[in-house]
Amino acid sequence: MSTEPPITALINVMRRLRDPATGCPWDKVQDFATIAPYTIEEAYEVQSAIQSGDPAALKDELGDLLFQVVYHAQMAAERGWFGFDDVAQSITAKMIRRHPHVFGDEAARTASGQTVAWEAQKAQERQSLAQHGVLDGVATALPALKRAQKLTARAARVKFDWPTPEAVLDKLDEETSELRAELPGADKARLEDELGDMLFVLANLARKLGLDAETSLSAANEKFIRRFTRVEALLAAQGKTPASSSLEEMDELWKTAKTEGL
Repeated sequence: MSTEPPITALINVMRRLRDPATGCPWDKVQDFATIAPYTIEEAYEVQSAIQSGDPAALKDELGDLLFQVVYHAQMAAERGWFGFDDVAQSITAKMIRRHPHVFGDEAARTASGQTVAWEAQKAQERQSLAQHGVLDGVATALPALKRAQKLTARAARVKFDWPTPEAVLDKLDEETSELRAELPGADKARLEDELGDMLFVLANLARKLGLDAETSLSAANEKFIRRFTRVEALLAAQGKTPASSSLEEMDELWKTAKTEGL
């Protein structure tokens, strides 16, 4: 067993994997672009472990996500940009800077007060990076629903926002009508444009309701899986499959699944 601190041991493992002479053939040829999808995937795996309530799974997935950070830091070090210690130092300094009520002499804050102060601090940091537009700095790689919520939240800070959730629902009705009007023509580009408008409004509605659109959709996905799986089971009990059943039959069983609380 290594006597090194765990993070040092992990960094050394990564260095060996990337060693030009003796490293892993797969790891040696990776770059930031090829590893980025795995980084995103691991972040979602962490979320899944949290939702499962399994501490062992969470520990494992956090390790996988940490490995992704070490991986990117190693590739950056090879280019002479920065190393893992620089990453750790940078985030440490940022957290201290953004929490003066903890690490400085500012007055204590409520959770809501910290959210406001956090966003103000981020706005100042964007200005120092020559990001002056309200929407500057919203990551382009975010899932579309998450990015839509962040964009509308930014706009809301300068009062470009609907006053109530009901007003957003009125806008959704308008966008629904516009999509319906495009159905006869079946122009894919027009349908995509109008559907995008509907989804954007829905993401905005989630924000106005204090909900997360991605989380809401994930829950709906899981609910659909539970109910459809139950429909399959009920059909199997009748010696049938979805492929051999009518929509009407499956719809009735879907209603059964709903009444069962699935």
